[in-house]
Amino acid sequence: MEKKHIYLFCSAGMSTSLLVSKMKAQAEKYDVPVVIDAYPETLAAEKGVDADLILLGPQIAYMLPEIQQQLPGKPVEVIDSILYGKVDGLGVLKAAVAAIKQHSAQ
Repeated sequence: MEKKHIYLFCSAGMSTSLLVSKMKAQAEKYDVPVVIDAYPETLAAEKGVDADLILLGPQIAYMLPEIQQQLPGKPVEVIDSILYGKVDGLGVLKAAVAAIKQHSAQ
């Protein structure tokens, strides 16, 4: 299976960086073929075109319609605020993989 690209966006790209490292560690542990990166939301239109899944930090959930409009056909989801708050790398990774599978099945 080819590597899937999961990009997380938040207001500065900082708050998601810890979550990204935890997700990468879990992906490695369970041998999940993914590339995970974090960017500020200002780069969503530019970076999102290369993503298989775009995840938004809960603090920019209000931008969901705008980013969906910028990236038609790309799955864009808001990270669950409880998983985000707990910095639950495995929980967010599982949700991301499920979202990718669901989108590619459509």
